[in-house]
Amino acid sequence: MTISQIDERAIRKTLRLWPGVAAAILLILLKYVVPIIVPGSLIFGLLGGLVCTLAIVVWWLFFSRAPWSERLGAIVLIIVAMYATSRVIHVSLANGAQGMLFPILAIPGLGLALVAWAWASRRFSDGPRRALMVAAILLASGVWTVVRTGGATGDFVQDFHWRWTLSPEERLLAQVRHEPPMPAPSPAAVPSVSAASETAAEWPGFRGPNRDGIIPGVRIETDWSKSPPVQLWRRPIGPGWSSFAVRGELFYTQEQRGDEEVVACYNLTTGEPVWIHSDSARFWESTGGAGPRGTPALSNNCVFALGATGILNALDAGNGTVVWSRNAASDTGAKLPGWGFASSPLVVGDVVIVATSGKLAAYDLATGNLRWLGPASGGGGYSSPHLLTIDGVPQVLLMTSAGAISVAPADGALLWRSASPTSSRIVQPALASDGDVLMSAGDEGMGGAGLRRFALAHVAGEWTAEERWTSRGLKPNFNDFVVHKGHVYGFDGSILACIDLADGQRKWKGGRYGSGQLVLLPEQSLLLVLSEDGKLALVSATPDPFQELARVSAIEGKTWNHPVVVGDILLVRNGQEMVAFRLSLASP
Repeated sequence: MTISQIDERAIRKTLRLWPGVAAAILLILLKYVVPIIVPGSLIFGLLGGLVCTLAIVVWWLFFSRAPWSERLGAIVLIIVAMYATSRVIHVSLANGAQGMLFPILAIPGLGLALVAWAWASRRFSDGPRRALMVAAILLASGVWTVVRTGGATGDFVQDFHWRWTLSPEERLLAQVRHEPPMPAPSPAAVPSVSAASETAAEWPGFRGPNRDGIIPGVRIETDWSKSPPVQLWRRPIGPGWSSFAVRGELFYTQEQRGDEEVVACYNLTTGEPVWIHSDSARFWESTGGAGPRGTPALSNNCVFALGATGILNALDAGNGTVVWSRNAASDTGAKLPGWGFASSPLVVGDVVIVATSGKLAAYDLATGNLRWLGPASGGGGYSSPHLLTIDGVPQVLLMTSAGAISVAPADGALLWRSASPTSSRIVQPALASDGDVLMSAGDEGMGGAGLRRFALAHVAGEWTAEERWTSRGLKPNFNDFVVHKGHVYGFDGSILACIDLADGQRKWKGGRYGSGQLVLLPEQSLLLVLSEDGKLALVSATPDPFQELARVSAIEGKTWNHPVVVGDILLVRNGQEMVAFRLSLASP
């Protein structure tokens, strides 16, 4: 027996595997198993996975007893393999999560591959063992070259596809190229924005007539086994997280089509396009994907739409002709945030107000001239301006990462400010029955940090905002909530919850709907919930124990968009298709 053979046998005998195997098992549990069992724990899993991977590296370098040539060689090979792979992976992985998505996804797998190789090759001779090491590392890194991600869920679960498969947007573009072009809008003079002949919109914009997700005057049949929603039409649509604005037989939304950002008008009965306005702009990020984030607003015979890069358009509602156009990002000096500009325009009187990452701007409805800029908020955000009347005073609230600001709609003057370093920058506020304001306490991790109730007082021209309670019984992330009969209904992470408006105590929690959205039918105390995976559910909006009355599949794919109900028509959409259903109305 040669000296090298003796050394080889000694190495195989003394290789210390158990710390690496233990770290690998813990990594699998934290990163892959726990998030399935415990909703909203994916961030914990991601961090736990990275910590366990670091533990594997420490074990391998300092405690494995492997030859130093193998210890250092494996680490160098991992670095080289990751660098080489990063040059050829799909753009969705290369640019995702501010360029960190590929390392976040690949490093834990490489750690597991290292442990698996060490265990599987422990009885091999030097040559085969090292060849297997190279193969394991290259395979663990190279597998990412054949996949792409279509984005992530609210819990950051990636939507993986083979790299060579077409995305829904690419399929739509291929279909549109084979369709006859739409006729150009009919010639017209500068469109009128006079309200004299305007017909009020049934659903003027984001979250309905009062921007609160409440649909008064509609009663529907709740036994969907006998009277289910009936599909009227279904059609593909470009990506985007817009909802709808509806007036008469026309409805409006925003989408992305290749390098064009689109505001589109469709027929409510047929789903057929009526007109399309395009701007040369494209926004994309790895979690939400491509497309606009805001919802159009209807007023004065115009459609007002803010794109994800800051383009603000006023378009004739009938034919899509441009009335005026501004760049709100340039006007406010706002930099494009990581998830794009997500504000839905708010029309108040003769101005339209938008927010660009925590900065408010108001424009003249008729001319598009800048009327005022709001005060510095001290933080960025993705929420929309929200009109409330408190103590008889109309005011516009905006949620930012630094807290809430309230301004006068006439001139943008600051009325009050509620500083809160954990304030949500996404979720809309709501008004309690006695004039108090409810605000999300923040987007802590992926599950939110809770809900706060503030008492507003207006004495001698001065405003004060005093916190009444903070509740962790309902923790919205980017899912808006509704207020009904002394209770608040919304998402606690990915599960629906009800809390008492008086003290914030949770009354119930139930039903897993992911990062979905909901609307309220107050006459029936009924929630219509659209889940993140495209299911429609009816849930009782009462403080009694959680009760789901019905559930049906509505739409395929990740669905973050707010549903819309106009009369007996239900509209839903996501980043790849939209559907209209007819609901059976119930007798009063």
